[in-house]
Amino acid sequence: MTSSPLLAHPPLFASALPLVAPLAGLLLVLVALFAWHVFRRRPAAREAPGVAGFDSAELVELLDLSSDWQWKTDAQHRYVHITAGLQEHSRIDPLEFLGRTPWELDSGEALAHRDACQASLAQQAPLNLTLCRHDNTGRRRYLELVGRPLYRDGNFAGYHGIGRDITQRVESDQSLRENQVRYRELIESVNEILFRTDEKGRLTFLNRGWETITGYTLEESLDSALIDHFHPDDRAAAEHQISLIHRLELPAWTAQLRLLTRNGEIRWVEATAHRVDRGDEDDTAPRGLAGTLFDISARKIAEMTLRNINRELEARVRARTVELEAANRELKAFSYSVSHDLRAPLRAIDGFARILEEELGERIDPDAREHIVRIRKAGMRMSHLIDDLIKLAQLARHSLQKETFDLSELAIQVIDELRRSEPERCVEVEITRDLIVTADRGLMQRALQNLLGNAWKFSSRNPVAHISLTARRDLDQRVFCITDDGAGFDMTLAGNLFRAFHRLHRSTDFPGSGIGLATTCRIIERHGGHIWAKSKPDEGASFYFTLGG
Repeated sequence: MTSSPLLAHPPLFASALPLVAPLAGLLLVLVALFAWHVFRRRPAAREAPGVAGFDSAELVELLDLSSDWQWKTDAQHRYVHITAGLQEHSRIDPLEFLGRTPWELDSGEALAHRDACQASLAQQAPLNLTLCRHDNTGRRRYLELVGRPLYRDGNFAGYHGIGRDITQRVESDQSLRENQVRYRELIESVNEILFRTDEKGRLTFLNRGWETITGYTLEESLDSALIDHFHPDDRAAAEHQISLIHRLELPAWTAQLRLLTRNGEIRWVEATAHRVDRGDEDDTAPRGLAGTLFDISARKIAEMTLRNINRELEARVRARTVELEAANRELKAFSYSVSHDLRAPLRAIDGFARILEEELGERIDPDAREHIVRIRKAGMRMSHLIDDLIKLAQLARHSLQKETFDLSELAIQVIDELRRSEPERCVEVEITRDLIVTADRGLMQRALQNLLGNAWKFSSRNPVAHISLTARRDLDQRVFCITDDGAGFDMTLAGNLFRAFHRLHRSTDFPGSGIGLATTCRIIERHGGHIWAKSKPDEGASFYFTLGG
């Protein structure tokens, strides 16, 4: 055991004794004052009766419950201690932290305000920061560090604190923000107005469609009454329907209203809204609305334009109907005039020619007799022509009486009549069976008489003639065809084929009035169909026709 330096020099100690006593007294006084000051500053601990304070083991357990791990840094903010909880909760090796500062550890995704963090550490302020670090699987981990400065002997010695893994919370917040952004983008991308009102009818939410359609900004429109933006003539009805929704007397509101824009323009919108359910117990309390306003101005303009066009068309139809009725009356008068006024001179001509032939008897020379015969035949042709003209005129006034029947049977009847008129002829006829149609039987009989009659007439020079009636399917309609192997015609002249009084053959070769095909064309068109022909001279002809719907 070594001796005290004071005891090693007795003369010196003896000379210092007069000074030791006063100094010792002064030191005792200072210690007493310091103790009293500390006692006054420390708050009195008040324990509830029967409740003991926490011991050190309990404090450590509470610390573990409130954090995932504990940490400590030195004065240069380098980590010097990390508990094993970092590995357990975040799958990050604590050794990665030791000897490194927070900004050296962060991956650059969380510690965005590095300068502010360094300034806070330099001021030795309380610490609360978030680090982003990848764990041993490569997943990003977000770590929250909370700490307080640590002092030793009055000098700054670093920080100590706790850490938590907040990855799930950060990812949830990020997902929520992304969803909010996507929701907002979706809301702003729609062309219609989305709105929401409070229980007093004031606008609490609007998307950008409001600015596009009305010209008002969202800032000046929010907190204003939705009703005030409608045309004055539409406000009462809208307010009444909204009140019915609030009283649960109407499940939803749908209406077409006029919306007033900033520049005074009127925009038609289709409003659809329903009452917002607040989820409280008082179901009768007034609530706000949520709904849409869809701009239908273009549709409304089209509807009004169409309405005006319809009115104009109706007026035109009425005028044309009057004109048509007048034309029909004139046509009827013309038909009567032709039927009576023209027939009288024809009867007179035929009568005088017959009288001359009877009175002259054998005295008439052969040339005169031939002239009389020609006069009578011309009169008969004129009479037949008048009959055909009247029938053609009557087609315009004839109302269709459609029924379903077998066109094949009708064609067979026409062929039988032709055979009886010329029993000596040899004609081979082919008719497809069961051609069921829906049409006017009387008109179709007249059309077949004209078409089959022409085939019979123009094939009369053949020793053995061939006539056929067939049908085929062309896209969505049925095409009928009547074919013969007769004289045919030049297709360059086919433009006049279905015009009245236009004939492609001389009457001396093939007699006729030139009315038959024109009449047939009118009949087919009355049925909504179409008729056309194909032919070559001396190679026969084919007439095609449809009957529409």
